[in-house]
Amino acid sequence: MSEGTMQRAAQRDHHSAPRAKRLNRVLVCAAAVPVMFLAAACSSDSGSGDGGKQTPSADAKGPSSASASPTVQAAAYAKLPGACKVLSGKTLGDLVPKGAKSAKEGTSSDVSSRASCSWNSLDNNGVKGSQFRWLNVSLLRFESDATRGTGEAQAREYYQKQVQDAKSATDAKNVKSQPVSGTGDEATLVRYDLKKKEGAFKQQTVVARVENVVVTLDYNGAGLAGDKTPDADDLSKSAQAAAKEAVAAVTAANGGKAGAAPGSSSSASPSKAPSKSASPSKSASASASASPSASKSAAKS
Repeated sequence: MSEGTMQRAAQRDHHSAPRAKRLNRVLVCAAAVPVMFLAAACSSDSGSGDGGKQTPSADAKGPSSASASPTVQAAAYAKLPGACKVLSGKTLGDLVPKGAKSAKEGTSSDVSSRASCSWNSLDNNGVKGSQFRWLNVSLLRFESDATRGTGEAQAREYYQKQVQDAKSATDAKNVKSQPVSGTGDEATLVRYDLKKKEGAFKQQTVVARVENVVVTLDYNGAGLAGDKTPDADDLSKSAQAAAKEAVAAVTAANGGKAGAAPGSSSSASPSKAPSKSASPSKSASASASASPSASKSAAKS
């Protein structure tokens, strides 16, 4: 190799060396870039994970809030008195003098929610005929339920229905109604005449509500076989007095003072707590098997 050729080769080597060093630095830097991106990505993922734990998202809170069950005010009264014991012996002696011991308790699958009792009396006066009396007391208690509402609201609705049913009794004549004071939270007397082949019957129906309980008292009388028809006003007074006594028995059975006005301190009941038997089905079945209406009461005569 000539001296000139060797000189040019040495120059090429001399110029290529810096280029090789620069190329190596570029490759090293290029290789380092993915590592930096990877580290940054890992750092970002880690941070978002910690943040998710410290600050739950709105979506995470949603299900727990939506699953909260709605609540209603607990029913005031949790039980009923024995239906055949709501009236005293004296009261029964006045209303059904010949049948005070003829009490017949109605069938019920749950006596804490619904109950009834009836009495009948036939006072035979020989050739002058006889006096007939029939008395029935029905009690219906409503439980508070999230889907049906408070026990008091259900009782108020049923109370109004009972009054309307009594006013629209089949074959009733001279129908009259009036409010009754001093008997529960609200009470109404419905009275009418009913002509049957046995005689002329005078029907009295008192519907009363106290808290979440509805009391329906049916009382009718007739003079049979030629005996005189009883005085409707006398029967009405007796029916109202008996209904007031039955309402007081409901209050007393729940820890209140018999005869105390609903809502007063003396009638505050320790049982004003949610009943263990709260269920919509029980309330619905109670309404379906409620006390006999005024028309049925007269028919039984």
